[in-house]
Amino acid sequence: MEQNLNLVLLNVGRAEHDADWNWKGTHSPFARLYLVQNGMAQVVAEHRIYTLTPGHMYLIPSFTTHDYICNGKFSLFYIHIYNESNIFDRLRFPFEVDAGSLEELLVKRLVAINPGRELKMYDPKTYDNAPAFFESIAQNSRFPFYSVVETKGILLQLFSKFLIQASFRQETADKRIIKVIHYIRKNIEQELPLSKLSALCCLTDDHFIRLFKKEMKCTPIQYVNQKKIERAQMMLLVEGRQVKEISYSLAFENVSYFNRLFKIYTGLTPNEYRDKQMM
Repeated sequence: MEQNLNLVLLNVGRAEHDADWNWKGTHSPFARLYLVQNGMAQVVAEHRIYTLTPGHMYLIPSFTTHDYICNGKFSLFYIHIYNESNIFDRLRFPFEVDAGSLEELLVKRLVAINPGRELKMYDPKTYDNAPAFFESIAQNSRFPFYSVVETKGILLQLFSKFLIQASFRQETADKRIIKVIHYIRKNIEQELPLSKLSALCCLTDDHFIRLFKKEMKCTPIQYVNQKKIERAQMMLLVEGRQVKEISYSLAFENVSYFNRLFKIYTGLTPNEYRDKQMM
């Protein structure tokens, strides 16, 4: 289904809460995987309320805005995972899967072979920022190679439980538009002129624009720009390159235009966005 599953561990640990797991507007470049042991809490995401209960694992994809609600005692294991290719942009995963003794043993083993990877504080503001993100990634290089290999193996085993029920995100049923969307995502760092995209469908530019807008509720260029800005956000978070370099790497020859477009989609300029993440 998906070949690039390079899962990178950021944090892992066990937490006990007592009505103190209440955070709003959490939005991160990494995914969260939870295995609940005792108690009950809730996550609000994508206009739905999910209840977290023992005997289950839960997956919150990267870049998913969500809230936490906890009104009593609640204990769980947490795992923060980074995937550079952002598999969640292409696959839709279930939020909840069953978890038994094997999954709990795997998570406990993951904690045991990754000492010091637990969160020091649970407020997302303390760890959900660029410096903490870079430090968490860097920690992987400080562990023995055999430990890193075992860690990746455990992450893949846990993730496979969600992959069983995963499906490709079908934003449209039209095979011609699906072909174009896959091409855009695969070649997002290249120049993607309208003529090249319409040629993939063997349509005239005008016919292609009408079909794309009917299926996707936006024009082809608007979709391309949105995906380029999403990639730029990721690059600003995980790479140390200058804004000009990122602009050129995404086939924007005019840096001023890239800055204006970035602000249209995010409300901030690239530098403002990076500075906010570094706070």
